[in-house]
Amino acid sequence: MEINGLIIESVVVGSVGTNCYIVHKKDSEHCFVVDPGDSGDKIANYIRDQKMILDHILLTHGHFDHIQGVRDLKNAIRCEICALDVEKELLSDARMNVSAMTGRPEELEADIWLHDGQQFESAGITIKVIHTPGHTKGSCCYFLEEQNVLFSGDTLFMESVGRADLPTGNEKDLMQSVREKVLILPSETKVFSGHGPATSIGYEQANNPYA
Repeated sequence: MEINGLIIESVVVGSVGTNCYIVHKKDSEHCFVVDPGDSGDKIANYIRDQKMILDHILLTHGHFDHIQGVRDLKNAIRCEICALDVEKELLSDARMNVSAMTGRPEELEADIWLHDGQQFESAGITIKVIHTPGHTKGSCCYFLEEQNVLFSGDTLFMESVGRADLPTGNEKDLMQSVREKVLILPSETKVFSGHGPATSIGYEQANNPYA
């Protein structure tokens, strides 16, 4: 999919159908990957086949279905892992991130710990970090303001929101994040969620029962 000069390739991975995104500018070979939840080798092969250069892996949060492809991808292609600093404990604990229950325990350390409100660049794209606690304490969204694109992880879905009953989850925080941090973004912002179809802020403002 092309949006405002940005190419976003969506790959559904893992046992619970997580959306992994490979993102790059139309005129650039540099890319970043959002939430490689599984199939790290296949994602790496795709990037190589497209002759792209992987700069960063961006994690919206630390649950098993968003991280179990990270190690294989990073082993195949040297790059840096980025995650919100608040998510450090959950990422590094296989019980908290629920990977232990899948028989594939995973404990990760980011190379770059991000903080709320930080702006950084990957693949020539400016990205703003928005801390959206609720689904997990350290959940975040990545906002590409220039392109009007948001990667919302499991905070916001089409006509729904993420669950808040897993370790560090908090329903009150989730509702506050959705209403006060996400749905205040420009209505034309295209939203790419951790599961399910893409949507937009405007559509969710009008149709999401949690708005």
